[in-house]
Amino acid sequence: MDELNKLLKDARHAIVFTGAGMSTESGLPDFRSARTGWWQGKDPARLASTDALRNNREEFVSFYRMRVEGLLSCKPHQGHVILAEWERRGQIKGIITQNVDGFHQRAGSRRVAELHGTLATLTCMRCTNKYESARYLDQGGTACECGGFLRPSVVLFGESLPEAAFAQAVEWTERADLFLVLGSSLAVSPANWFPEQAKARGAKLVIINRDATHLDGIADLLIQDAPIGDVLRKAEIEWKH
Repeated sequence: MDELNKLLKDARHAIVFTGAGMSTESGLPDFRSARTGWWQGKDPARLASTDALRNNREEFVSFYRMRVEGLLSCKPHQGHVILAEWERRGQIKGIITQNVDGFHQRAGSRRVAELHGTLATLTCMRCTNKYESARYLDQGGTACECGGFLRPSVVLFGESLPEAAFAQAVEWTERADLFLVLGSSLAVSPANWFPEQAKARGAKLVIINRDATHLDGIADLLIQDAPIGDVLRKAEIEWKH
């Protein structure tokens, strides 16, 4: 952890980029994973799509109801809490995340760019009012008071990334002198552009991920043999000493 702590101490504008591996340590499944990425024999990429929203709504709702149940049964792990503390101390300036669980905010982080939206809320397709996602578990919980359909506030396959979150992520990336990738395979475009861009602009690149990524060869520090939460906890202990 000495090398990670040195990079953190030397950085003036450290940015964190989190992917599904951050969430799986809280017990949430990774629906993009080849190991666990199927649901009841179906491809989640088809269910989490604009096509399913329009033409297969019953199965769409069943899929997201299951995801909301999973979300409510899990909680942020020590890694989320440590990142929130690092933000509070000014060690990191922001978190760019591919995750939709909202665990960074629940752990206390405030500067979070959610590239794929959030499963923590539902949005009415008619009036755009928002509700807590737990409403999906109630009888009739998919209907807004105005009569419109409530959909999860996530980016579906077939939709563009949210402009504000994307712009914030670009700004942070362009200013980064240290870019930490935590739990991402870096396989999803355009989100995987950010670490490559940060490195090209001179930032140090750290990748902490269980599996290999296509950017491992340009990383300044690569950690693959330990859970993210454990790595951050050890770094935090060493920082305090």
